[in-house]
Amino acid sequence: MTESTRTPRQSGGLPRSPAARLETADLEALAVFADRLADVAAAEILPYFRADAAAENKSRRVGDYDPVTLADRAAETAIRAAIRKHYPGHGVLGEEFGFEPGSSGLIWVVDPIDGTKSFITGLHHWATLIALYDGEKPRLGLADQPYVGERFFGDGKRAELRRRGHPPRALQARACAALNQATLCATGRDIFDGSAELAAFDAVAAKTRMVRYGGDCYLYCMLAAGLVDLVIESTLKAHDVQALIPIIEGAGGVISDWSGGSAVDGGRVVAAGDARLHRQVTALLAGAG
Repeated sequence: MTESTRTPRQSGGLPRSPAARLETADLEALAVFADRLADVAAAEILPYFRADAAAENKSRRVGDYDPVTLADRAAETAIRAAIRKHYPGHGVLGEEFGFEPGSSGLIWVVDPIDGTKSFITGLHHWATLIALYDGEKPRLGLADQPYVGERFFGDGKRAELRRRGHPPRALQARACAALNQATLCATGRDIFDGSAELAAFDAVAAKTRMVRYGGDCYLYCMLAAGLVDLVIESTLKAHDVQALIPIIEGAGGVISDWSGGSAVDGGRVVAAGDARLHRQVTALLAGAG
């Protein structure tokens, strides 16, 4: 791995830089390390699940509820400690403790529990998200649900589901060229910021076969598994989406912002299992305010 100089973008968020060079052997070793990070996080999280874990509201907006638990903070703390020990030159961006720069040009992007609302209500639709960002894009991504024993992995070229007690299974997004045959998902209608975004979503939803709400990161994993055709969301952060990008792309899907650009910083995100469907939907969403 060679070092690169990171230049923060004027708009904030993750820095952009020339991609840190990664050889195949480097990526293979880092993929193994990502698995170790998921194991470390799971050990911290599972004792709290369905154990009436207390939650605080992080949001300062009136009427908004953005919970965080001891499990979120313990898992991210453990992940950061492991990265500092084994890859001290790597940076870390995490939901709970922010950005810690490194010197290598590589940044681990972490959401210890994506789907905390599901977590605190005992539902399964949450996962630990771990991505490795090289200054331009995430090179590998992992979504781990340790309670049900499902771990989704992708590197942009391949994607697989590793289920506890089963051999790995390759993931393949399904073909769906027609919007009226598509299954559309979103975590909820309240994820859209303002009437223009919601109107744009509704315009697409009205043309689909079926719409389902709820699921957080699991929606994108199900798209990679060929069970969902389309996910449209907004107000996402980098840590919400980066781990999912290599999984979806590795399964043959497409993920971008609503204009068809990069989704690495989150914001308005659309994912489709079929590039033909993706083109139709970005054309419909492009006019959102």
